[in-house]
Amino acid sequence: MRLLWFCIVVLFSSLLGTWGLTPSDQLLKERVEENTNSSLLWGTYRPNLYFGTRPRTPDSLMTGLMWFDASHFQGFQRMRHACEQGDGLAGYGYQKHDGRAFAKQHLNDEPSNVEITTEFIKVPGGKEGGDWGVRIHGKPIHSHLPAMTSVLFYFGLEGEGSMDITSRMSSKGLASPVKLEGDTPDLGDFEVEVIDGLLNDHPRQGLDQDLTKTQWVGLQVPEGNVWRAKEVLHEHMMQSARKKVQPGQEDDLFSHPHMYFTLENRLVEENDEIANLYAFQKVFNGEFQFDVIYRSTASNDAKLTSETLGEWLSVKEKDFDARFDATFGLKEKGFSQEQVQFGQSLLSNLVGGLGYFHGASVVDRSHPPMQDEESFAGEPIRAQLTSPQSLFTATPSRSFFPRGFYWDEGFHQMLLGNWDNDLSLNVIKSWVNAIDENGWVAREQILGDEARSKVPAEFQTQFPHYANPPTLYLAIKQYVDRLTSKHQTGKKQMAGLPINGQQVAMDLTLDDPHMTSMYLDHLALGQDWLNSVYPHLRRNWQWFRQTQRGHQDSFGRSPANNEAYRWRGRTPDHCLTSGLDDYPRGEPPNVGELHADLMSWMAFATQLLKDIATAIDVDGSLQQDIDEYTHIKKDMLANLDALHWSDVHQAYCDQTLNDEGYGVHVCHKGYLSLLPMALGLLPAESPKLGAILDMIENDEELWSPYGLRSLSKSDPFYNTGEVYWRGPIWININYLTLQGLYNNYLRTPGPYQEQAQTIYTQLRENLINNVYSGYKNTGYVFEQYNDNTGKGQRIHPFTGWTTLILLIMAEKY
Repeated sequence: MRLLWFCIVVLFSSLLGTWGLTPSDQLLKERVEENTNSSLLWGTYRPNLYFGTRPRTPDSLMTGLMWFDASHFQGFQRMRHACEQGDGLAGYGYQKHDGRAFAKQHLNDEPSNVEITTEFIKVPGGKEGGDWGVRIHGKPIHSHLPAMTSVLFYFGLEGEGSMDITSRMSSKGLASPVKLEGDTPDLGDFEVEVIDGLLNDHPRQGLDQDLTKTQWVGLQVPEGNVWRAKEVLHEHMMQSARKKVQPGQEDDLFSHPHMYFTLENRLVEENDEIANLYAFQKVFNGEFQFDVIYRSTASNDAKLTSETLGEWLSVKEKDFDARFDATFGLKEKGFSQEQVQFGQSLLSNLVGGLGYFHGASVVDRSHPPMQDEESFAGEPIRAQLTSPQSLFTATPSRSFFPRGFYWDEGFHQMLLGNWDNDLSLNVIKSWVNAIDENGWVAREQILGDEARSKVPAEFQTQFPHYANPPTLYLAIKQYVDRLTSKHQTGKKQMAGLPINGQQVAMDLTLDDPHMTSMYLDHLALGQDWLNSVYPHLRRNWQWFRQTQRGHQDSFGRSPANNEAYRWRGRTPDHCLTSGLDDYPRGEPPNVGELHADLMSWMAFATQLLKDIATAIDVDGSLQQDIDEYTHIKKDMLANLDALHWSDVHQAYCDQTLNDEGYGVHVCHKGYLSLLPMALGLLPAESPKLGAILDMIENDEELWSPYGLRSLSKSDPFYNTGEVYWRGPIWININYLTLQGLYNNYLRTPGPYQEQAQTIYTQLRENLINNVYSGYKNTGYVFEQYNDNTGKGQRIHPFTGWTTLILLIMAEKY
């Protein structure tokens, strides 16, 4: 927290003026929300697919891309669909993705000898969201090797609606362009065309099929199972191949697999059901290209065609480049063109991992919320499915973690908020709405069967007394900072737009660049958004204070107040709820523990709630809340020092119980020790700040040439056990450390200002160089980095909080 934040809040409060939206403001708000939401329906990709769209509601059209090497029998066995680390791709990801209307992705499939580029465009128009198109281009990686690629593009309907092929049917295949028509309650009437490129070359030899044409199938799959499209189509093609193999000719299947592994060119409908999954297959020799065009019949604008698709893609790519330069200014900071492209990739893959999730969650509510988990250890889990829920969220990794995590999401939104303020507020609002009536939000959002298919059963159940670091507060604080900075003139106006009431609202379109920042440009909209999330955030804060409160009175502690906290959900060697998983704590777990990191998060959250309440309290109705935050924040900071500072270790530490049952410090220097500084809780003149800075730059403690270690090199638990948060470098806490230094210490006069500046400059350089070097060598960014070699480790691509490297490059904190 900035030392000058109180002054900023006073200024911000004075700028807001009279509370309440005028009629024209309200109309504008409704128009913005309508346009923003409709843009997301087709501008957001399913995060776990190499290419696809995620439905916004249960009644939606789902699309996806599959492909395999058709020149080898084994190629069919490694058909690509969902992003999987085991696929062995030499690199994949979005190079450019604006989050609303344009995306470009490269897939380097070395085992299949093909590099595929997918480009996406959305053209708004009409009440049903407009048109969209995809251009898919492939070329051999090694021209001297066989290059025959079989590509499938599918459309699946969930819920109400229907689809039918309108092209002339043939058992030999469909001539280009292939045409499909359909309708759903959400999308209205639509039509789809699949259009071959002019220079494509196809194998002509087939078994009663013309492989120069498009092979197809229409299948009926059970409700809620379209996401199993790969499994369904793989089995269909396997059965088709078995039917084609003649006795004594089994070797021909291995010699000419492209002739056997094809769709059957027929509708498969039973029991009066209609097909809800259509797949179209093309087999190519060498380089290829084809387009998929979706048109809403309700669109008012000129219809998207294969010709205009190319024009739109060119325009949108130039727009993306210009907007990226204006937003992050990497060229001005001296970064090379290759580093700029690296930054574009970081942003684009975070945005490309956005998704809507819908379905039931698994929750165990059988235990009283205030009952310590130690007292029911060993009792059976009584998990139940909840009612279906929806969440719009970014994801840490499309391949390994294609779902929402509360701990990660605040870090994600710090980057997304700098790129597309209003899109980020949509994500934050979706998470805020997930807070239940008690103030709890599940730390891991595993919604529906598809999401659960990626999670081991033992990790699926969520418990309503388990917390996670409230990192959404980090992103909300940055939004408040942006809003305050935007309106420092005190004039209630929309930057760049005239205020003429209804006309402004009616003239807005999705092509207007202000659609990404309306809640910044128009002060009343920003004020309204803060007012809408405040009650939920306060309820969540109250839940933390109730369920995560630590015990003091029985363990020889004599603090001046009752503010003390501990993470519930502790097990031996793990505190998953803290987000720091295997970071060493006091052992064995006990009811007398107190956790310094949770105290830090609570102090930060309390200050932010005070800031928001001050900003929106125009009639004095929130003064009691403000006074409460002021008093509690003071008590929290007092106990942060009284309970968690160790003079012996010169660090902030947890507490545990000794053999006599008294509270004692258990000190493991590392990320836990940094949080009071990283969150701006320490005065610039505090000797404790000096001790933390000394620990940071000591290469026997946290300093390495590649970033700050998660655990001190001198700690007995360093690089032991799982070696997860016990030494490796994580970008999220390194970013928080740089943010704390930049915002609070290196520009604030004090005895440690010069030391803070030196650490900031070198740490920033080390992090950028190491992550960029790893990306150049591997094509990926990673979950964590080795503190001895700098090499990326574990999950990849990890385009969640590791993408904060872009903000570090741009110095946006």
